[in-house]
Amino acid sequence: MQKKKLYLQYAALPFRKERGELFVMLVTSRETKRWVLPKGWPEKDLKPYQVAETEAFEEAGLKGDVAKTPIAAFEYGKVIDAKRTVKCLVDVFPLNVRRELDHWPEQHQRQRAWMRPEDAAAAVAEKGLKRLLLAFAADPSQADFAD
Repeated sequence: MQKKKLYLQYAALPFRKERGELFVMLVTSRETKRWVLPKGWPEKDLKPYQVAETEAFEEAGLKGDVAKTPIAAFEYGKVIDAKRTVKCLVDVFPLNVRRELDHWPEQHQRQRAWMRPEDAAAAVAEKGLKRLLLAFAADPSQADFAD
């Protein structure tokens, strides 16, 4: 039995703390309009955390401080076209949001929304991402990083 190839992606977990309460930002995917984290494929000249940081800017208009090591990973099936889905492993890097831009590259292709992590977990379809968001809600200290 041949194993299915696992493709690697890198995601940002954008977060902010407001009056002691934790919020995360989700964006909609371009094709299916599901709520997801900003994420993308590896890029030759960028480190994994830099890819996550770039995707947060391009997909959600966010700037901030990104962790250099992932806090978690999850798997999901990425729809490539009507006949093909590939299995992806996504390494997730927290991004402490410092600025939310009014204009960004993919603003006309996606929606973005701040949510409590529990609400974000209810909004996403991927089981692994749900677990990750609930774990983040239970232990927000995962986002306390110093580089």
